[in-house]
Amino acid sequence: MNIKPQKTLAREQVEFVMTLYSKGHMKEAINEIKSLNEKYPNVPLLFNLMGACYKSLSDIDAAVQMFKTATKIKPDYAEAHFNLGVILKDLGKLKEAVDCFQKSIAIQPNYPDAHNNLGNALVDLDQREAAIESYEWAIAYKPDYTQAYLNLAILFSKFDPIKAVDYYKKAIIIDSNYDAAYFNLASTYRHLGLKDEAIAAYEKAIEIKPDYADAHKNLSAMKKYNKNDSQILQMELLLSKNDLNESDQISLNFALAKVNEDLGNEDDFFKFLNKGNKLRKKELNYTFNKDKEVILKIKEVFKTPLYQVKKPSIKKTVLKPIFIVGMPRSGTSLVEQIISSHNEVYGAGELDFLAKIVAPGLKESINNKNFFTEKAILSIREKYLKSLSSLNTSESFITDKMPLNFRFIGFILSAFPEAKIIHLNRDAMATCWSIYKHYFKSNGNGYAHNFKDLAAYYSLYKELMVFWNDLYPNKIFDISYEDLTINQEDETRKLLKYCELDWDENCLDFHTNTRAVKTTSALQVRQKMYQGSSEAWKKYEVHLQPLLNGLTSF
Repeated sequence: MNIKPQKTLAREQVEFVMTLYSKGHMKEAINEIKSLNEKYPNVPLLFNLMGACYKSLSDIDAAVQMFKTATKIKPDYAEAHFNLGVILKDLGKLKEAVDCFQKSIAIQPNYPDAHNNLGNALVDLDQREAAIESYEWAIAYKPDYTQAYLNLAILFSKFDPIKAVDYYKKAIIIDSNYDAAYFNLASTYRHLGLKDEAIAAYEKAIEIKPDYADAHKNLSAMKKYNKNDSQILQMELLLSKNDLNESDQISLNFALAKVNEDLGNEDDFFKFLNKGNKLRKKELNYTFNKDKEVILKIKEVFKTPLYQVKKPSIKKTVLKPIFIVGMPRSGTSLVEQIISSHNEVYGAGELDFLAKIVAPGLKESINNKNFFTEKAILSIREKYLKSLSSLNTSESFITDKMPLNFRFIGFILSAFPEAKIIHLNRDAMATCWSIYKHYFKSNGNGYAHNFKDLAAYYSLYKELMVFWNDLYPNKIFDISYEDLTINQEDETRKLLKYCELDWDENCLDFHTNTRAVKTTSALQVRQKMYQGSSEAWKKYEVHLQPLLNGLTSF
């Protein structure tokens, strides 16, 4: 593009626009920029500034257009490429965002923010090694870059929590008031079963940021309250604020529910618990029909059994996945802790690999009844095994204990005819009560926050398990949570035999296993086997009548 010579834009004019922007006067800033554009039509800085203003006003399409115009006028405009990349990442256009960040880095290698944001995009693309390298470059150019240390730590927490702890501590050394680093450090300690260290780190996060609602919630799950605990009044005062956002209200309601459970204040326990669940359902905009449609679609796909991978089609692999499925809070974490205590098994926790692979195919099959061909099933196998390989573990047996994979059993047995599937059965009321009283960080358990939804979803789950057992007889190993707690050794021996694993005494001492556990059961599985938890709901039977009535057939 040929740019005609023009007068130079005065510094004072740019500073005036920047002042408007910094004070939040976005519309005035845009009008001023448009006025300047009439005199200076090809100044990339003005388009970059206007893009930032539109972004602040949430006019994303206009912001994208402005940043693109800036880079078209000035192809080596590193900041405009970066700004465009930030928006594209927010829109989920990850590959395009990566391209923008890489362009800005090629123009200006010493650009820590671009390296850091490139790392974030690569994480979302499951390119772990490349993401680590990007974060390291960000730190190399800016050694006190606490956000990059935090991002590195969060990434390592998924597969090397010990190293993650080191990175959190490095961030804290640079900034001793970094509340987010203390919060995430506490969560990693919790996953490692280091209860005292986790409590201390959560308390430090709250000391730095007294209104840190998520820290209050997480801390509440780890301690036993007495009526003189100063944190109680602190949370009550926070919840009384009129300007508290919905997410913080949810966290504090769940936290105060736990307080009142500990204090034996039954009515207040349910007041806060019901309010927290009601708000959480609203936040998720959950409707039961969405889950119902998914289950019905899966059944529709399997009206005619799908192609099953044959031995000639199977590429040689040493990986042997073990899927542990069932409803959340049914004992899946306990069973994984037992199996992963075996010296030949790696406990990978709740992997989202399968859902990410299968879900797009389900959407595609709505318009294409024959989508799941031999090619599609082989693709599921190859993609899943590739994801497992990224875990870089020496053990060949790998457990995947994503409970809601019960929805995908047909796909598992089609793509992995050799797969081991362990299904946890637990008393219906015990399972559903435990689900209702626990806060789920992920968005995939929207049914959990209403008694009617919960009972209806449980019914869907039971019906689907009957469907799978009829379709694949003797392919799913059912284990009773209650039987396991009563007859630990006998049930453990049956479990290992099904998995084709030799007996290992370590499986009886599962509570000594030091692996990270990233579920709400992280501390429970560090304890010896105990009985009676499935009876705990009976104490609150008068409050649970709607749920009890919904589960009468179970």
